[in-house]
Amino acid sequence: MTTAFRRRTVLGAALASLPVLGLAACGDVTVESQAEAAEQLTIIDDQDREVVLPGPAQKAVVLNSYTNEFLRAIGAGDRVVGVDRASLERLPYLDLGEDQIIAEGLDQLNYEAIAELEPDVVVMPRNAVWQEAAEQLEAFGIPLIVATAWDTEVVEETLTLLGQVFGQEDTAQTVLDFRGEIAGILQERLADVEPVPVYLETVEPYLTTLPGSGFHAMILAAGGANIFEDAAGGDAQEELTVDPAEVVLRDPQFVFHEFEPSAEPVDRFDALRTDIADRPGWDGMTALAQGNVAIANGWATSALGKSIGALYLGTWLHPQEMDGVDPEAYLTRWVTEFQDTELSAPTDYVQGPSS
Repeated sequence: MTTAFRRRTVLGAALASLPVLGLAACGDVTVESQAEAAEQLTIIDDQDREVVLPGPAQKAVVLNSYTNEFLRAIGAGDRVVGVDRASLERLPYLDLGEDQIIAEGLDQLNYEAIAELEPDVVVMPRNAVWQEAAEQLEAFGIPLIVATAWDTEVVEETLTLLGQVFGQEDTAQTVLDFRGEIAGILQERLADVEPVPVYLETVEPYLTTLPGSGFHAMILAAGGANIFEDAAGGDAQEELTVDPAEVVLRDPQFVFHEFEPSAEPVDRFDALRTDIADRPGWDGMTALAQGNVAIANGWATSALGKSIGALYLGTWLHPQEMDGVDPEAYLTRWVTEFQDTELSAPTDYVQGPSS
């Protein structure tokens, strides 16, 4: 599928009917169409769609908080002119206003509002209504790029893609190098460990993760084993609500609950620990009997394609092998260096078994 879009300018419509050679005001002959063609970008997005852009995007509407984090990290955050409400609520440091919200979530987009913002491109993940959006935005001459920043399995491809769209390839590589540094530590330290059975819960009680979710890969990278790796029937993000008794039967040695992402500290730690401890039959599980329960704000542990979460989980599952590795230092670097915002204290976002 090939979709070609040209940069929209005040004179764009009129110039479109001119021949290849254009006349400059001083009378010199310029080859405008050749210059524009040289600047064009041919992009293959994560749905294998070929999109031709007139040049690196200078103004963008971007859905999904994780994609907005990636753009911030590669130095293109100031080019975002419109977002979904969830992105702005999770990332108040984006410095955008109410009038720049063009959707409540990943569906029901206000296409007229998007057009009024005059973006060069709209970016959204594959679990958004991208097919509908591609059709609707074409009428306004606005190209669509599908990029899925929440998917751990395609972080490298997504950062590379966003670097191409915004002309920020070098800074995208810097982010990839940071992620590679974390992955290298995990691979080196945990190469020969015995995997620890983990039950990971996201947002809602008994909502767990399956292979393909990103969380599953995070558990493996941390030297763990997902106790529901053999389950099937998950939703679009490979998450599944399970029977509480099944969790007890599978007897995890570690329980990790990640609640909704928010850059503003949200103190739900004690309430969630109490909820987990009070679940019928759970007090007999190995994880609870040994105090191996961790609670985290998803803004911290799902950051950078869940690399920060994998580092935390690795230190909890294998403290001896990870001795000397400080995940709080990496979280601090991610927030201050790559998100260019402040971090109150790492423990405001992540609390492990010893907290």
